[in-house]
Amino acid sequence: MARKVKCAKLGEVLEGLEEPPFPGPEGQRIYEQISKKAWEMWLAHQTILINEYRLVSFDPKAREFLAREREKFLFGEGSELPEPFVPEE
Repeated sequence: MARKVKCAKLGEVLEGLEEPPFPGPEGQRIYEQISKKAWEMWLAHQTILINEYRLVSFDPKAREFLAREREKFLFGEGSELPEPFVPEE
């Protein structure tokens, strides 16, 4: 039976992640409070940010930027899409 969480992003009780997405307190917080559906939404949004801003995963500034955007997307007011981005139809 799938683990359920009250998702902080979507405000519903949904299937939770199978394990924390990464080690440490932030990974544990996401595991406890974010649904699998919301995490998948974040991964898609993160991909857009990485591609549009041409971020490199090993750059500390890029990692800090993505951590801030992840926090806003999952627990805050939301993360904005880059200005020039036009979603595909």
